[in-house]
Amino acid sequence: MGAGIAAICAAAGRPVRLLDVTTEAAEAGRGRVDEADRHLVTAGTFDADLDALAEVDWIVEAIVEDLAIKRRLFERVEAVRRDGSIVTSNTSGIPLRDLSEGMGERFGADVAITHFFNPPQLMKLFELVPGADTAPEVIETLAAFATGPLGKGVVYAKDTPNFIGNRVGCYLMLAGLHLAKPYLADGMTQETIDAVLGRPVGLPPTGMYGLLDLIGLDVMDLVGTNLAENLGDDDPGLAYARFPGAEQRMLDRGQLGRKTGGGFGRMIRHEDGSKDFETFDLTTEQWRPAVEPDLDGVPGDLGEVLFTETPHGQLAWEVFGGGLRYAADLVPEISDDVVNIDRAMRWGFNWAQGPFELLDTIGTTRFVERIEREGRPLPRMLQVLVDAGADTFYRDDRFLSVDGAWEPIPEA
Repeated sequence: MGAGIAAICAAAGRPVRLLDVTTEAAEAGRGRVDEADRHLVTAGTFDADLDALAEVDWIVEAIVEDLAIKRRLFERVEAVRRDGSIVTSNTSGIPLRDLSEGMGERFGADVAITHFFNPPQLMKLFELVPGADTAPEVIETLAAFATGPLGKGVVYAKDTPNFIGNRVGCYLMLAGLHLAKPYLADGMTQETIDAVLGRPVGLPPTGMYGLLDLIGLDVMDLVGTNLAENLGDDDPGLAYARFPGAEQRMLDRGQLGRKTGGGFGRMIRHEDGSKDFETFDLTTEQWRPAVEPDLDGVPGDLGEVLFTETPHGQLAWEVFGGGLRYAADLVPEISDDVVNIDRAMRWGFNWAQGPFELLDTIGTTRFVERIEREGRPLPRMLQVLVDAGADTFYRDDRFLSVDGAWEPIPEA
C-alpha cells in the first residue's frame, strides 16, 4: 500500500521519500513505481532516514494494522517533523482518537486519516477522516490535493469503526457468511449464492465468496476484530464480527484466498495448458469441481430479486436487503449525509449504485412496506424519508438530508 501511495504521488509530479524497515523492502517498493516516475522516489529506512521527514509537507503512515506499532512510529515522526507538516494514517479502521491519544496539541491539530483503497493506483475512493482537534485547513488541503493532482474521489467520514466503506461493505460480507448457512444446508451452492449476490443486486460479479478470496480472510479477520472491539452493544454488526466455524477453520490453516492459492475457490492448471476451477464446499469442507450457478427465475432488472418469492429472493433480501437496512441506520453516525455513503460504496467497492441510490431504483415505498410487514423498526434515514413525505433520497440535483430538508448534491 505504501508503494502504491508513493506511486500515485510521484505520478502527480511530487517528490516522495519512501521509508520502510529495511533498505531492501524500501527499494522493492520503489521498484513498483512506474519507471517514468521512479526518479522522483527516494528509498530509505525508518532508522537511517527518519530525519528527512523534516523536509516534507505530508507524512503518510501505511504500516501494519497494529495500534501499538503505529503509535510508536508516530512518536518518532512527531520528534522530527517540522511545524505545519501534515501527518495521516492509511489505517482501514483504527480510530484516529486511539492513534492520537496523548500525542500532544501540535500532533492533534495536524493529524487525520487518509484511507486509500487498494490498489491506490486504480481505486478512486479516498476516505478523509478528521479528529476532534484536526485543524480545518488540514482537511481542506488534503481534499484539494486528493481531488486535484491525485484524481481521487473524496468521501468525508467520521472517526467511527472502519469509517464508511468497510463499515457497510464488510458488514454485508460478514453477515452474509452467517446468513448463507441455512441456504447451503438446503442445497443452494456457493456458486449460486455468489451469482445472486452479484450483478442482480448491483455488486461486482465476484459475489461474496469471490470478493473475500480477493481481499483475503486474514484481512477480513482484522476488520472483524476491529468491529468486535469497537462496535456498540446494540449494533447489529456485532453478531457477525467473528467468522462461522468452517470459515474460521479456513483462516486457522492459512487457506486465505488467492494470495495462498485458494480460499473459497481455486484454479488448477494442468501440464497441457488446460485449467479447471474448484470450489471449497463449506458443507463438506472438501474441494469439489465448480458448478454453474442456478439463476432460474432471478429477474434481470437491478434489485428486483429482493422482491422475488423464491429462495434466491429470500437470500437476497436477508443478506443484501439487510445491508441496505444497516446503511440506512448509520446516518449521521458514520457520515453526515447519504451522498458520502453512496460514493464510498461505488468508488471503494464497485457497487453499481450506492445503497440510497439503489433504494431509489427499487422503490423506497415497497422496501419500507416490507420492513413494516416483518415488524422491524424503520432504519433512521428511512424514517426521515417517511416523515418528510418523500419517496426518494435524490431529487434532481438535491438529496434528502438527515433533517428532512433537500440540499444541493456537493461536487464529486
